[in-house]
Amino acid sequence: MNRTIQYTIEEEYAGERILDYLRLKGFSRNILSSMKNYGSCIYCNQDAASGNRILSASDVLLVHVPETESSLGIAPVCLPLSILYEDEDLMILDKPSGMPIHPSIGNYENTLANAVMWYQQKEQGRSGFVYRCINRLDRDTSGAILLAKNPLSGAILSRQMRNREIHRTYLAIVEGSTEPYGTVNAPISRKKGSAIEREINYAEGASAITHYKTLKYYENHSLIELQLETGRTHQIRVHMKHIGHPLPCDFLYHPSYSLPMNRQPLHSYQLRFYHPITKEPMLFTAPVPDEFSL
Repeated sequence: MNRTIQYTIEEEYAGERILDYLRLKGFSRNILSSMKNYGSCIYCNQDAASGNRILSASDVLLVHVPETESSLGIAPVCLPLSILYEDEDLMILDKPSGMPIHPSIGNYENTLANAVMWYQQKEQGRSGFVYRCINRLDRDTSGAILLAKNPLSGAILSRQMRNREIHRTYLAIVEGSTEPYGTVNAPISRKKGSAIEREINYAEGASAITHYKTLKYYENHSLIELQLETGRTHQIRVHMKHIGHPLPCDFLYHPSYSLPMNRQPLHSYQLRFYHPITKEPMLFTAPVPDEFSL
């Protein structure tokens, strides 16, 4: 989605080139290149300006960020969509369990991406909307998921994710009685011979750190809150299995055990980060599913 942003230049940035100022605001090299190719994307005090122009305090900078990507391969499909928050730069959605986030083989029209494209194209009239998912959730994991609505917010939020500045809190039901608090620090890698499954691998795995605390004990189960320092595929599921507290109903890592529910009990409960454009602190909480009140 195209985005136009206005900046009023602060005293501390007087004497900077426009390009250097925009880099400080999170504009990536790719975005700046696309703006150059698009033409007439920068205006200073209502006059067209080049990136080499020197800024003065109180200058008003108007910057047009063109959309250069495409999600034409994602079909818009009318599916239930729970929006927790939306503005010009991002969306926070409450994803249901059982819904994939991206189309794949056998899942072409039943994904969160399909639902978002329907909402943006058919209900909001945004024909050029691009689906940018910042945090990933497994198909059977429910809860808060963050989408960027334009190239700039996508670049900034992706950088925040890489720098571990997007703080994610999960809820899970696990087998057994967990310690009141704990940290799992065990590297994770793809399991040899499998395209999906992950495993603990101290020799070749990537660093993975999960913190947890116990909120409630059930009969033979615990409700825990988890904080992720890293974002490895299946991290919570692999780590909890590693310490002897696997998630019930987890078809991949604990297929022989089940609870009286038809889903994996893992929920993306809370997201905390800074808004990519305004820099304001943002905190969003996804309602806890009924299954977590066993």
